[in-house]
Amino acid sequence: MRQANDNDPKPKGKCPICGRPMVVQYRPFCSPRCKDVDLGRWLTGGYVIQTDEEPEQDEFSPSREKDET
Repeated sequence: MRQANDNDPKPKGKCPICGRPMVVQYRPFCSPRCKDVDLGRWLTGGYVIQTDEEPEQDEFSPSREKDET
């Protein structure tokens, strides 16, 4: 009988995209497709925390008020 080894990667949990069991190779996802779906959501702003605060102005942002000269 083989003894359990703590170094053996064992999938635990479910894919956050589709809910299928996680695959160690694509952790925490189950497939390259779900990995790409998650990346696409990040790149298109799909993961956003809603807030009432306005973004801070920095020296590189265009000014909201036009200077009169």
